[in-house]
Amino acid sequence: MPEESEITVVQPAPKIVVVRRRGGGHGGGHHGGAWKVAYADFVTAMMALFIVLWLMSADKEVQEAVSAYFNNPSGPGKMTGTAAAGLGNALEIPKDDMKSLRDKIQQALLQVPNFRNLKDHVEITITSDGLRIELLETEAGIFFESGKPKPTESGSELLRRLAEELGKLPNGILIEGHTDAKPFGGDGSYSNWELSTDRANSARKLMESSGLRTSQIQQVRGYADRAMRHPDDPTAASNRRISVIVQYMPGTDPPKTEPEGAKAGEHGNTGEGPKTSEHEKSLEAAKPVEQGKPNAAAAAK
Repeated sequence: MPEESEITVVQPAPKIVVVRRRGGGHGGGHHGGAWKVAYADFVTAMMALFIVLWLMSADKEVQEAVSAYFNNPSGPGKMTGTAAAGLGNALEIPKDDMKSLRDKIQQALLQVPNFRNLKDHVEITITSDGLRIELLETEAGIFFESGKPKPTESGSELLRRLAEELGKLPNGILIEGHTDAKPFGGDGSYSNWELSTDRANSARKLMESSGLRTSQIQQVRGYADRAMRHPDDPTAASNRRISVIVQYMPGTDPPKTEPEGAKAGEHGNTGEGPKTSEHEKSLEAAKPVEQGKPNAAAAAK
């Protein structure tokens, strides 16, 4: 038989393809990223330009506040912006400028629905204790239900709006409750002392839930009928009131006090020197007496 021949299949060698990439300059053509760096520099420069233009057009108080913050970001300083980082519009009001704060609060209260019917019962005055905001009651009970610690709808709305504004400040807050001299009905277990304290505490809870920080609350006081606005008329409805006091910041000198009776939306007159109203005298007399030291009002008697 003839021998079978072997057939060998030779595979062709693989073809090697070499790809050469040529550089396209600094940016590598339109696929490069260097333009992004240049654009970022341009945007940053524009932002800096607009900040400078804004500062040049801002008033002196804002310029001083911004300067104080960058000189000492950790605070505390003379301007609210240095000690109240993250508190919204607090930068707008210097600590010792209670007049600006009063005007700002008046503008904020104008946004409360039906405020036109309430403005004659809201008084904002600058006193030796700070900015005093008082909600004066009527016979019908405009801010609190008669004989009860629960705020009315109007009272709740007003307290919420106050809390939104005061919560932007670093200042401490005092809340006071006052009643008239009418004895509270019942078996005597619940008196004007409990009512005034409960109303002040209800105002505190409502304001804390609406923007006022817990750390701002310094005191909640119940005076009953011991610090009446009208001692000559003990049963007057305006003796029943809630007072919210914005304290001066530590290290600031209280300005001259204003005459009592500046309604919300009106500007008080500082007068020709410090004045002490009858209301402030009654508050001084109602303060606790230190051990062995009578207060100023008691010493004057």
